[in-house]
Amino acid sequence: MEQSLIPSSEQTLELLGGMPSIEAVRELEGFLLELPQVDLQTSHVVHGGMCARTILIPAGVVLTGALTNCDNTCIICGDITVTTDDGAQRLTGYRVIPAKAGAKRAGIAHADTWWTTIWPTSLADVQAIEDEFTDESALLQTRRPGIEYDNT
Repeated sequence: MEQSLIPSSEQTLELLGGMPSIEAVRELEGFLLELPQVDLQTSHVVHGGMCARTILIPAGVVLTGALTNCDNTCIICGDITVTTDDGAQRLTGYRVIPAKAGAKRAGIAHADTWWTTIWPTSLADVQAIEDEFTDESALLQTRRPGIEYDNT
């Protein structure tokens, strides 16, 4: 019998049944980092004392987010099941949700999904802003060699 290292949609949804602990999300993240990575086409807009970081999550991609240091707002357009401050939710269409500092999320995209996170900053340099937003900036895809990013 053939086995796959990639979790099925059903397995991932079972994992996302509640708001998993940070440690559980890190465990999933460690597993996912062993798999081939997908370029999430990250872009930034820094303007008016805010940073907007946008990624495109292709359908079928399972991902984890960075542990956040500040409250932020997320704008989602697509179809994704993700852990939120209120537990796992399937977010479809266009949604705007608040996100508290100290969260580390996991999700699976059911269709191509655009995800923008907006947070306040007084900085202008994208890497410095990422460092301010999360203590896990070294794990961000924009910090990994071999993938080009739009950091304008």
